[in-house]
Amino acid sequence: MDQQLSVTSEVGTLKRLLVHSPDSGLGKVVPSKAQDWLFEDIVHLDTIRRNEYDYYTKILLYFLDPEKIKGKLAQVDALESNRNFYKPEHKDFFASDKVIELQWLLAQVLENNDIKIKLVASVCAIEGCTYETQKTLLSYSATELAKTFVSGTSIDKQLLFAPIPNFIFTRDIGITINDYVLLNKPAKKARTREALLAKYIFFNHPLFANYKDHIIELSDSHHSFLMPKEDDERKITLEGGDIMVVSSNHLLVGVSERTSSEAAVQITNILFEKNIVEKVTVVKIPKKRDYMHIDTVFTQVKRDVWVMLGNFSRKAVKHEDENAIERILEIKKEEKIKILQFHKKQPENPIYFESLEDLLVDISKNDLHCEAEVRFIFSGNNEFPYNAREQWTDSCNLLALKEGVVLGYDRNDKTTEAFRQAGFSVIHAKDLIQQLEAGSIQVEEMRDCLILMPSAELSRARGGFHCMSMPILRNALK
Repeated sequence: MDQQLSVTSEVGTLKRLLVHSPDSGLGKVVPSKAQDWLFEDIVHLDTIRRNEYDYYTKILLYFLDPEKIKGKLAQVDALESNRNFYKPEHKDFFASDKVIELQWLLAQVLENNDIKIKLVASVCAIEGCTYETQKTLLSYSATELAKTFVSGTSIDKQLLFAPIPNFIFTRDIGITINDYVLLNKPAKKARTREALLAKYIFFNHPLFANYKDHIIELSDSHHSFLMPKEDDERKITLEGGDIMVVSSNHLLVGVSERTSSEAAVQITNILFEKNIVEKVTVVKIPKKRDYMHIDTVFTQVKRDVWVMLGNFSRKAVKHEDENAIERILEIKKEEKIKILQFHKKQPENPIYFESLEDLLVDISKNDLHCEAEVRFIFSGNNEFPYNAREQWTDSCNLLALKEGVVLGYDRNDKTTEAFRQAGFSVIHAKDLIQQLEAGSIQVEEMRDCLILMPSAELSRARGGFHCMSMPILRNALK
């Protein structure tokens, strides 16, 4: 059987991932509930689909499953008026087993009537549905039910329960660590149904049938139920944006607004007990909405190239018209990051890193055996106020399709400039798709390239392409 699950780096060639296209629930987010549902603003659904996310889907298919789209772009674009190519419930859906739509998997799981009964009962319990609603849901087909579970909308267009607009951020439902899957424990109530649906998919879909013993769930600690509400650090909360697999033996765990210290402890202990990795580095960042997860602060571009926010750098952020004294004072004001690395053989003696750069250099040199100088590309080209503005719109949240070829937002102009200065070519998604279709560019030949994705609406959702992907298979770095 082909290997279905294996991720041993952040930049190995991507072969299979889980995604979710924006569904109708996104178009029902109202201003008064936006922040409860973890959005900063309401988005325009048709724009976010047609003008933005659909380009992402096409790019992924050209790279991972070209047979689904290569030579068929005109046909796909002809379906653009109704978007049937992108709808998991439609006969014209692209149905890739490499660019895998979660709603499509969920519908397949729900074909099993026993699972259908259990999941309907579970969803209705957490959503406080009436018994009559529960009976009605059981009468739905698997495809209809999957769509309702995700969008919250019944087949007769009634809103039965809240949408789960964050389902597009598939990174947060779980993370592949070597050939294991670590499932999340969301910090926010708005993501409870996401976690439940993900659990049923991973434990019941044939794609993961050989990995049931390799699925890790975090349990609440025995005393967490007795802790006061304010004692967040003792709760077990985890989202995938705080986990990075930087090598087969090394995992990064962020402690952030969404992932607790107690979760980091539990993850580290489990991974050491199961001999999955040799070392775990815990990266504690300020608990601020600005940062949310560690992948909003830094991501990897190549073995020896990282993109990061300069606030956590040894290098001072450049301000217009500043003098030396002002710069020094600004450095002292910067928020702190704390980094501790635990080794399986001696967990009681962690290694401390002074800066994020020190850690990332250590990963490149000692884990990935880079001989070249490790380079950093800074958010906003490390210039105030662009560094903060562009980090907010996910300049540091990039997805590597293969080493050196990454997806990012087109609105982050200064970061794009920094990529060019670092020797990267830059191409817009629309232009790349046309050239891939024409054959004037070959995926295999692309090197050191930033692919710019349209982002006016997507960026309002506060997540980049690292967030909007859950890799389950990457080639190992050689």
